[in-house]
Amino acid sequence: MGAVGGGRLKGRNSVSARRRSMAVENVLHVIRCKYVASIRRLRARMTMFKQISMTNFKSWRETGPVRMAPLTAFFGANSSGKSSLLQMLLLLKQTAESNDENLVLKTGSLQPGYVNLGTAHEITYGDTTKMILGCEFDTDIPLGLMSGLSQGFVIKNLAFEVEIYADRKSVHVDALSYRDGDDFVAELIRVAENQYDFSVLIRGEEPRRREGFRSAPVAPVKCYGFSNDAFRGYRDFWRQRYLGYEFEEQFSNLHYLGPLREYPHREYRWGGEKPGNVGRMGELSVAALIADGNMRPSQRKDKKPLVTKIAQWLSDLGLAASFSVVPVLDGSTLYNVWIKRDRASPEVLLPDLGFGVSQILPVLVLCYYAAEGSTIILEQPELHLHPSVQAGLADVFVDVIKHRNVQILLESHSEHLLRRLQRRIAEEALKPDDIALYFCEMREGESTLTRLETDMFGAIKNWPQDFFGDMTGDIVSAIDAGYERKKANAIAG
Repeated sequence: MGAVGGGRLKGRNSVSARRRSMAVENVLHVIRCKYVASIRRLRARMTMFKQISMTNFKSWRETGPVRMAPLTAFFGANSSGKSSLLQMLLLLKQTAESNDENLVLKTGSLQPGYVNLGTAHEITYGDTTKMILGCEFDTDIPLGLMSGLSQGFVIKNLAFEVEIYADRKSVHVDALSYRDGDDFVAELIRVAENQYDFSVLIRGEEPRRREGFRSAPVAPVKCYGFSNDAFRGYRDFWRQRYLGYEFEEQFSNLHYLGPLREYPHREYRWGGEKPGNVGRMGELSVAALIADGNMRPSQRKDKKPLVTKIAQWLSDLGLAASFSVVPVLDGSTLYNVWIKRDRASPEVLLPDLGFGVSQILPVLVLCYYAAEGSTIILEQPELHLHPSVQAGLADVFVDVIKHRNVQILLESHSEHLLRRLQRRIAEEALKPDDIALYFCEMREGESTLTRLETDMFGAIKNWPQDFFGDMTGDIVSAIDAGYERKKANAIAG
């Protein structure tokens, strides 16, 4: 009987332990939800990327710190490394959205993604086997949300950096850190195969450790996260693992529109969904317009339907006198996009107006559909557009960063867009600090970056040679050739 009674007692203790464990997990879930909710509330303001850096990534041996402004633009020749600067952010976003926590970097897959870069070894520079990726972004997160240690301390700028080893056989994290200057450091360093050392410093002091922490197995989650085991080594600091959630939140608010955009359709089907963005080819642009049009005015900060804003910009850019999205029949899930070139023109469907409007439409929709506090990446937004419309795009971007708190990172070949930005600086519609302009070029097999220095009048002090080709040389050569031909004709006559 004693044995039976002991078994029952052991069973009751086991049940109690499970219940305590479930209670702890429930508390953790509530804390995590409250933390993430607080982060999302803070996203109402701009939480932009402030800096990126890369070492041994694709054609970049070393970028050094690259300042990101509310409007950041990269210019340069083809294959000069412009896209790679933005692909680094897209690679981290793609990794953050992966369901595989053991995958260090999600460089690509059979399914369409933001980037498809091959293997991690293939994107390391030259014959190297180590790359370092880094970014810094605003947080303004009270540390008290994550720890009971330092009430009142606020992480203002969260700097992330990861060092990754990649050869043909293996990929692993060698070092991973989050910093806010000297006030806060959380760092994971590989000391042996499958063994890492983890440490935290707050204003130079280390929180209390538990006994045996250094022998506890800790490992990174993907390339940016700390495992729960890492924080269990600290008595009061275990909630700091939410740094990984902060990273994911930052990248969830990063939206991308590629250079190749979807062809226009005669009809669009909408099933009631509200897309999170316009898709990497702009394929969800019309769905976003319809979803916004079906919202109650009280749900919109602007109060006006998004389609009204788009119609106004199409008019201002000289592309259309009217623009509307309407169901084929009342209650139908099929919609038409109707547009008029000018007031005297007949109303036609989007595919019948030419290619330019359908290509700028996703750019405009993303700029005004993305939530405040977001960052958007645009590759060659000027494609298929007349030079005057390319210049007008600059005004769109200025309006977005000033009035919507949305950060714009773009790569472009458009001199017209750049010249309009210079003009707006001269007119004081844009402050020099609101913009960061860069010129990329390839030198001896590696990409190099030059920060274009603009003064208060919009002039670029260090205009690169052959920035947009040798336009002056072409004009002089054309004049010389015409003169020689005229002289030859005069002699022959």
